[in-house]
Amino acid sequence: MSSAPPKPARPSSWTVRVREAGVAALPPEKLLPDGQPTYVASWIYVFGVASIASLIVIVASGSILALKGPAWWHYTGIGHFFNSIHMWAVELFFFVMVVHLWGKYWMAAWRGGRTRVWMTGAITFLVAVPTALTGYVSQQNFDAQWIATQAKDGLNSVGVGAFFNVTNFGQMYSYHVLLLPLAVIALVAAHVLLVRRHGVVPPFELHERAAALHAAEPDGDGGPAPASVGGQS
Repeated sequence: MSSAPPKPARPSSWTVRVREAGVAALPPEKLLPDGQPTYVASWIYVFGVASIASLIVIVASGSILALKGPAWWHYTGIGHFFNSIHMWAVELFFFVMVVHLWGKYWMAAWRGGRTRVWMTGAITFLVAVPTALTGYVSQQNFDAQWIATQAKDGLNSVGVGAFFNVTNFGQMYSYHVLLLPLAVIALVAAHVLLVRRHGVVPPFELHERAAALHAAEPDGDGGPAPASVGGQS
């Protein structure tokens, strides 16, 4: 009786182990699929992509503004142009992200083991709020001063004013152009990868639920509901 062949030794390289774990967690056919289910054609699925598109515009325009500085975006025409692009991209980002968030809430997007997908999306929204706030108080104009003084009272009332000083331009600028954007981008990347791994959440099967409720309803005499004629209800 021949013995079983020995198992191949597991590679000792950490890069090989990381690669194998990554491929096992997210196979290439899921990471870069060549098709999507038909229900993705619904308009409610558009707002997630619109959030990513507006975020790309925010990062691109914000990078230019950060390189040129406040004097450029206040006193030159092209600076005003990029400042407006950045501001309206932020407005669009929050609008489509809120619609996306509420749409997925009513669709119960955490179904089917997608809890982490939902959590990363919700946390992204929470991190985006202080990112926008630090941007508003970094404008270096009267609006920024007014917003900063009003926000400082609110932050002091909850005991975090000593750690998050909105009247300190250097601190707010650092938060806005480096720390918080990196957090948002990392969360969005994790969110997209989780969506690729678990798939897009399907809509509720409303026709099946309606058919089940219709079959369970009694008629006016207390008996079972009559069957549909010709396959139509």
